[in-house]
Amino acid sequence: MTTPLPTYFISHGAPDIVLRDTPAAQFLRDLKLPKAKAILVVSAHWMTEEPMVTAHPHPSTIHDFGGFPKPLYDMQYPALGDALLAAETVNHLTSVFPLSALDAKRGLDHGAWIPLILTEPKATIPVLQLSIQPHRDAQHHYEVGKRLRDLREKGVIIMASGNATHNLRAVFGQRYEETPAQVTRFNDWLHDAMIARDDAELMRWEKAPDAAWNHPTNDHFLPLFTVLGAMVGSKSAERIHESFDYSVLSMDAYQL
Repeated sequence: MTTPLPTYFISHGAPDIVLRDTPAAQFLRDLKLPKAKAILVVSAHWMTEEPMVTAHPHPSTIHDFGGFPKPLYDMQYPALGDALLAAETVNHLTSVFPLSALDAKRGLDHGAWIPLILTEPKATIPVLQLSIQPHRDAQHHYEVGKRLRDLREKGVIIMASGNATHNLRAVFGQRYEETPAQVTRFNDWLHDAMIARDDAELMRWEKAPDAAWNHPTNDHFLPLFTVLGAMVGSKSAERIHESFDYSVLSMDAYQL
């Protein structure tokens, strides 16, 4: 049997991470992914009613942000897609989520290509995206992940791209010189629960210390539960990066 590939939770931060020399940017440049058939990215920036998977053979680079320097909009990430793998992924989902579907037109949003352009700049590994359903809860996304476990034995890296903390009001509003206590409290809770692989505690994340402050919306935290589901039964999780950006964004990353 092929050794199953690991899963990752990556905090992708602001799009301009690719233009700045930050600890998180350097971590992504140094991150060595295992040899893989494809990368399936669960992006915080693709929201649909039901789970969907990209199936375009040459997905475009979507610049779904505004107000950043022009060089960011000139960047392209020319990774291939994989229509057959996309269809297989949807087949894994439909027994529990019968309305799951392919999207043959959508490209890669910045939740996918921003971290990958740093980690895999040559774009040699095909990339698919899986959407999130922000109107559904953590358990839903955990169940989605459980349906995708077999992909790890077929050479697919499952990567959740969100953020450990994600309060944009604090980023663009009040500027903090130091990371406030409410950020570190939530971040410490996340670390402890991840290292213990206490999925039940993680599922109750909305009751964690300062959860609402750090995640006014759930979209950047939900991808985590898909990789947890894909690793159900595993007892190990490792924090592979820790830093803060703009004082309030935890850029922590985990490998499971």
